[in-house]
Amino acid sequence: MARKSRVLGSFAEAVSDIADGSVVGFGGFAGPGTPYNLTRALLEQGAKRLTCVANTTGGAHQPRLPDIGMLVENGQVAKVVCSFTAATRPTDTLPFTKYYESGECDAELVPQGTLAERLRAAGAGIPAFYTPTAVGTELAEGRETRVIGGREYLLEYALKLDVALIRAWKADEAGNLVFRLAQRNFCPLMATAATLTIVEVEEPILPAGALDPDLIHVSGIFVQRLVRIPPAPEGLWTVRRVERAR
Repeated sequence: MARKSRVLGSFAEAVSDIADGSVVGFGGFAGPGTPYNLTRALLEQGAKRLTCVANTTGGAHQPRLPDIGMLVENGQVAKVVCSFTAATRPTDTLPFTKYYESGECDAELVPQGTLAERLRAAGAGIPAFYTPTAVGTELAEGRETRVIGGREYLLEYALKLDVALIRAWKADEAGNLVFRLAQRNFCPLMATAATLTIVEVEEPILPAGALDPDLIHVSGIFVQRLVRIPPAPEGLWTVRRVERAR
């Protein structure tokens, strides 16, 4: 029996079966790693009661691109797990903030390094770990801590994803990925932490074996679906357009 291809023809097809109530990770860190096309497709698909996991909800930069904030505004999100529930500068305002402050959407604030490690732990099969980060703060109130070597540590649990939406620079048909710029911050971690990893790819998808094995950042065993971002003008939010927007 022929193996089903990982390469799909559209973003809509790639996200069509994301179910209500799913835990969805959104890769990205300052633009280039953000799956704008897949996010817009999920916005149009309409899945509800999502838990969205990301570094931030987005929306601070203009012109605005598809982000978690838009999913919140569309009534699709029950909870956000992220490192920034508000903008890092007082002159910016995240669209998500007003929904969180009004109680329309829940949020779990996780320090950036802890968020990365929770995802990494999920991919490595580690159920929990101790960290000194957040000890003595409001984030640690009512939670388990332990003194190890004379220092207090906070227990954190692995963060498993149902779906990861990420962006890669290059890929081959076997799902092997190569990242560029800030794509390497959260995208590799989310790919390993997810049951289903969907990737939007900037460059033409290559035949299996065409990538140098020494340059591959994520093995194809962690990737189930690939969609090529069409070239401009038909393509949406290529890296160069995103960089100019910023």
